[in-house]
Amino acid sequence: MTIFLLNIGFGLVTASVLSLLSVGLSLQFGVTNFVNFAYGSYLGVGMMLAYTFSATLHFPFWAAAALGTIFTGVVSMVIAEGVLEPFARRRKSLFYMLIVTFGLSLVLDNLLQIFYGVDFFQYPVAQSSPVTIGPFSFTNAQLEIIAIAVVAMVGVHLLLSRTRLGKAMRAMSDNMDLARSSGIDTKNVTRWTWFISGCLAGLGGIVLALNIVSFQTNSGETLLFVIFAAVILGGIGQTYGAMLGALVIGMVTEISTSFISSAYKQDIAFIVLVLMLLLRPQGLIPAKGKA
Repeated sequence: MTIFLLNIGFGLVTASVLSLLSVGLSLQFGVTNFVNFAYGSYLGVGMMLAYTFSATLHFPFWAAAALGTIFTGVVSMVIAEGVLEPFARRRKSLFYMLIVTFGLSLVLDNLLQIFYGVDFFQYPVAQSSPVTIGPFSFTNAQLEIIAIAVVAMVGVHLLLSRTRLGKAMRAMSDNMDLARSSGIDTKNVTRWTWFISGCLAGLGGIVLALNIVSFQTNSGETLLFVIFAAVILGGIGQTYGAMLGALVIGMVTEISTSFISSAYKQDIAFIVLVLMLLLRPQGLIPAKGKA
């Protein structure tokens, strides 16, 4: 029972990391309709930029994390403008864009390895003793990850429900042509969407690295399938569904280690995904609009 309860706590941490990543991917897909296989590489960009600012340039860690997050958003926006948009204008095929983003992920992964190598890295953050909260046990870093995820999810909710940009994003997600004819600057909104989704990917990569302690440039790639599982489980392109999907996948995968080897926990995400596609392919929270 003790191990089971501890795994519930670990599930909350994993769900917190996944929520940042799945919401970013869902938001990006809902507005742009691109399935971005390079998303896992953006995690690596965020990880390594934060490492550069903190370990090499000696910024305070959370300042380095903020800079890494913002610069990853800028990288995402620049890539979208300079690479993805020209391809999308030439050919609208979904399969065509899948190949483009897959190739982009290979390019980004190799560039990161050229600059940083294949060694393991650690952030210059002191490791703390576990903190016991009821039946759960967390490190300070894990508590910070949960807090960051909660703040980010509230921020996304306020963005979508209270701001003009968020309402425009929801309108584009529902009907791009109608949004354009209503006077919404769809190009500018799309640009902001790429930036925000890139920031969430970068931040998700940083907190993932903080949680696993030792990381490589491609550590984010190993989580890409789990991110897609959370997005599809919640409802493709549905932001609030992605939050719920991240919670379910995070809890199920970690709790499963109470009964099976932790080496197979990502396989549990695959099983949940297959069952969802068979039983409820529209996702847990289907919606008229995708955002």
